[in-house]
Amino acid sequence: MKTPIYFSHEIRQLEQLARESGISDLMERAGMAAAELARELLAGKTSVLVIAGPGNNGGDALVAARHLKAWWFKVNIVFIGETAKLPPDAANALQAWLAIGGELLDAIPADGKWDMVIDGLFGIGLARELSGRYLELVREINRMNLPVLALDIPSGLDADAGQTFRAAIHASHTLSFIALKPGLLTAYGPDYCGQIHVDTLELDAPALLKPNGWLLEKTEVAAALKPRPRNSHKGMLGSVGILGGASAMCGAALLAGRAALKLGAGRVYAALLADAAPAVDIGQPELMLCAPEKLFQLDHLNCLAVGPGLGQSPQAVQLLRQALETELPLVLDADALNLLAIHDDMQELTKSRKGSTILTPHSAEAARLLSSTTHDIQQERVHSATLIAQRLNCLVVLKGAGSICATPKGEWFVNPTGNPGMSSAGMGDVLSGMIAALIAQRLTPQSALLLAVYLHGAAADDWVEQGVGPIGLTATEVADAARMLLNRWIYSPVA
Repeated sequence: MKTPIYFSHEIRQLEQLARESGISDLMERAGMAAAELARELLAGKTSVLVIAGPGNNGGDALVAARHLKAWWFKVNIVFIGETAKLPPDAANALQAWLAIGGELLDAIPADGKWDMVIDGLFGIGLARELSGRYLELVREINRMNLPVLALDIPSGLDADAGQTFRAAIHASHTLSFIALKPGLLTAYGPDYCGQIHVDTLELDAPALLKPNGWLLEKTEVAAALKPRPRNSHKGMLGSVGILGGASAMCGAALLAGRAALKLGAGRVYAALLADAAPAVDIGQPELMLCAPEKLFQLDHLNCLAVGPGLGQSPQAVQLLRQALETELPLVLDADALNLLAIHDDMQELTKSRKGSTILTPHSAEAARLLSSTTHDIQQERVHSATLIAQRLNCLVVLKGAGSICATPKGEWFVNPTGNPGMSSAGMGDVLSGMIAALIAQRLTPQSALLLAVYLHGAAADDWVEQGVGPIGLTATEVADAARMLLNRWIYSPVA
């Protein structure tokens, strides 16, 4: 079953729909779920500090504290808020806590000793910068260096964008109620959330509200893979063209071509623009090198990747326009995106293409495509990716921590794989070659994109698990690991 992701306003809709269907105890359910997870994480330890804020997130924390106290845990609550201004459910939770003899502290005791902190300060509704007492409290909790269980989202983190409101709590674990939110998974979310758990609170969210966002998961993306018949030959496995490699940038095109070979394309041609381009790739002689005009004369290409090392010369402009005028599936990266951003006629060509188009921008390239800034793109990563997809009628992956894949229909997917080792040269070139190879092997463009993005990150994660990286991890190594994982998923799917 696919895992949905909802924006915070959609979570509010789901809560309202649940109430309209007769469910009135969502806070009790959330508090019980939090208490049960806290008990599991404490693993025999007994002392808990609970931070309860001025809204419903604080109410969830108060319910969790009540259950933990009933289970004989030592619980201290620091309540930050005004009792008279609490929402009704949170006010009831406070009264229930006081009714069992619970006490409230207005600050963290300097001499206290705890085994865990439960963060119920602010939930998904926070929409302003932290300041004053709240800012200092978040910083104080972080200085304690204790395991932190955040309820719904670490306080100070934007639930939709994954950006921080000046500061945010560094959680060891985050328990997301009802469903995942994009801010947990993209931008700074992975740095602050720790291990993410989801409790649906017994709601069937997709039945109540159709989601547009989904988490990429191995079982889903790998479903498109099938073992090859024994009677295979290279012509059955597709032909990929790579167009790029201007002067001093041939390596980018070669990396993309090598990745396409390692991901199973039957034949790969690298058309290099450089005047002194090599005649053969000594490191990968199976890769066929040719002049750009030769590439367009081939009648058996199944996919064309344009952009790795392309440059922005008049020749590059002409070749990109020529590629857009074909009906081949296209993967556009790097300078192909930069040229697209400054040539309105090529944007119109992209919109009206018969063949599918996949764009693979990082945040700076996305900013150029949207005439925006990198800062603004990072503030709204999901919106930015879907806007590009809809404006240019293409599939998009906005690369970065928690890469966002988007379709022209408004669907979007967040990729959970990958690590900081991928912040090195050539990673995008390898991804472009991987996508092109999968399309050439007859996967639909969307399936190829989602599988390649997930596999790309998973390959980097595999190296880190083996002790190689994240520091010093190279794009070539990621392509090698992607080949290994792809074969494992097809031929040993249980592994």
